[in-house]
Amino acid sequence: MPIQTPICDFGQKAQDFELKSTENKILSLNDIKGENGTLIMFICNHCPYVKAITKDIVEDCIELKKLGINSVAICANDPINYPEDSFENMIKFAEKNNFSFPYLVDETQEIAKTYDAVCTPDFFGYNKNLELQYRGRMRELKNLIPVRSGESDLLKAMKQIAETGKGPEDQVPSAGCSIKWKNN
Repeated sequence: MPIQTPICDFGQKAQDFELKSTENKILSLNDIKGENGTLIMFICNHCPYVKAITKDIVEDCIELKKLGINSVAICANDPINYPEDSFENMIKFAEKNNFSFPYLVDETQEIAKTYDAVCTPDFFGYNKNLELQYRGRMRELKNLIPVRSGESDLLKAMKQIAETGKGPEDQVPSAGCSIKWKNN
């Protein structure tokens, strides 16, 4: 049974971070902030829900960039119990899937906790003032297969945010595997 994201807490401010990217750079929220919005995604390499929409994520992020919205993905999973989510495998996953956005590792899991991320994928769509406006799904999945009819929910919502600064009132939660927290 997949975990679902909570309802969007409209207006909640994005929290700063400094995390290492798969390109071995330390990036902060300020480094990735977009002119018209910012999309922060909590994903991982092994989750079947993420794998099902990886192509959509990559395509949507290219479209969002054209609208002045920058995207970033963060992996916070415990790499000891989930070796497929190790930093080395994050590098391979980003290369294999042609990520055009930074893929960051949250080794301490502090950023995932700060954002209250609950599952992979968990999408946080912010307006240009870094106020949360979207916490929904990418698109409908049926038996882990994306239903591709028109634009994704995420793309539509982020376009609206770029144009108006506000996200849609009705949002379908994202669903996926729980974040794999460390036992400490």
